[in-house]
Order: sequence, then structure tokens, then C-alpha cells
Amino acid sequence: MVPREYLARIRPGDPDDPLLRQVLPLDAEGRIVAGYGPDPLGERAATAAPGLVRKYATRALLLAAPVCAVNCRYCFRRHFPYAEVPRGLTAMEPALEELRADPTLDEVILSGGDPLVLPDETLARLVARLESIPHLTRLRIHTRLPVVIPSRVDDALLGWLRGTRLTTLVVVHVNHPNELDTSCRAALRRLVQNGVPVLNQAVLLRGVNDDADTLAALCRALVDISVIPYYLHALDPVSGTAHFAVSDKEGLALVDELRRRLPGYAVPRFVREVEGEPSKVDLGTHGWQEAAPW
Repeated sequence: MVPREYLARIRPGDPDDPLLRQVLPLDAEGRIVAGYGPDPLGERAATAAPGLVRKYATRALLLAAPVCAVNCRYCFRRHFPYAEVPRGLTAMEPALEELRADPTLDEVILSGGDPLVLPDETLARLVARLESIPHLTRLRIHTRLPVVIPSRVDDALLGWLRGTRLTTLVVVHVNHPNELDTSCRAALRRLVQNGVPVLNQAVLLRGVNDDADTLAALCRALVDISVIPYYLHALDPVSGTAHFAVSDKEGLALVDELRRRLPGYAVPRFVREVEGEPSKVDLGTHGWQEAAPW
């Protein structure tokens, strides 16, 4: 599934187009590779209530929607049991009650799927429920919709984003500068101009962005529209994605090259999410250890 607004950015007839590689199913996905599994981040074990994942202190992740607007072939939730994700506010009540019951929580992350596939009326009602929990102060929205369907950033979306008492951040997912066409840049700028900080999380992907020129161009393009290049993620080892893997040694060399080319605020942190760790592991701080499957 690829939205037309995204499809228009793919070069026709080029099987190596970096945007096409992100969404095109390949035979390589059927390979069984040691170290790659269906739940690489242990999300099932960290599920505190249906649709609510708790891996880190002070924040929780609410799976607000079971679908996305685009099927990214490297997605770490490609085998997630979305049939178990609650649909509708009534079904979300156990998750909301879990949030109410723990005063140590101050941030909720809306994820999915993609939360922005939901109608704005539904999202506004959900955010109102979150606002009613006094110890919650921040709302983070992880979404690819402003990138793949930029027209999703409309007045209705901006209305409830501006109206909430919660400090709101939007985290988008751009892996290649070719994704940032005129409409996408305008959508991201519109969020920023309406007082919503926007961060980008990219994934380091073989054949997509595993070279310094591409990553530098991406970071420059992001900061030019006031989007912060927040994370460069090492690939999560989910089954069917090993052909996208880039070694940590290569990744660290690329980030070192970015530091030589870019100001510090334009260089993303190179991280990996590891089951059981209290936060993302900063590979630049901890160094690299080459080990399967990375």
C-alpha cells in the first residue's frame, strides 16, 4: 500500500530508487536469518494493557490505530498482532485506566500503526481523555502521515494540536531527502509555524541512505524547515528485513562524517533500541560491538 502523494516522488522505471526500496516487497524478505524475529523489541512482554506498551520510566506508548498509510518493508512492527489493538475510545478504557493509575507517568506517545489515520474528531476526543489525567503533561505523536500524505496536515489537525493543554511534539519519519518534496516541506513547516516542535527519526537502511552524501543532504533539508534530525536508528532485527542491515561500524563512520560536514544541531544521534534497556542505546557513546545480527 503506497499513497499516491508518495508514489509521485518515486522515479519510474528505476528499481534502485531509494523511495521504492522502502515500500517494494522483495524475495529477500522470505529469508530466515539468525537473530531476526517477529518481536525484536519485546513489545508483547512490555504490554501493560491492550494497546499500551510500557518500556521506559515516566512515559507510555499508546497504539491508537492498527493501520498505517504506507507499508514500510523494514517496519519493526511488521509482525505485530494488530488484531489485539483496541478500536475506539471504549475499547481503550483499560489502557487509559492504566495511565490514570500511575502518577509517575508524565508523557504519552501516540503510535500505531499511525495515529493520524484516525479522524480528527476521534483524536480530539482521545486527547481530551488524556488531558483529564492530571499527571500527564506531554503528548508525543509518532507519524509518517505528514510525509506520505502531506495534505493530512490541515486546519482540523492543527486546531486540536493548538488547543490541548499538553505540551505536544510530533515525531516524523523521513529516511531520504527525496521524500521532502514541496508539499511535504510545506506540511512540516506548517506544524512548526503553529508551535508544534517536529523531530525526525530516520532508519539507516542499506540501499536507501547508507552513504554520507545522502544523510548530509537529508539533515540539511530537515534543519532548513526547522525539523530537528533527532535519531538515526540502527535497523531493528525484525524477521524479513536483514537485507536492509548496515553494520554499526559503518553507521558510526557515517555519523562521524556528518559531524565533519554539519553543525552539531544537524547531526542525529545514532541509536538502537534494545529489549530490557532503560532507554535507547546511544551507539556513539557506548561504542560498537559487531555481533549477530548487526
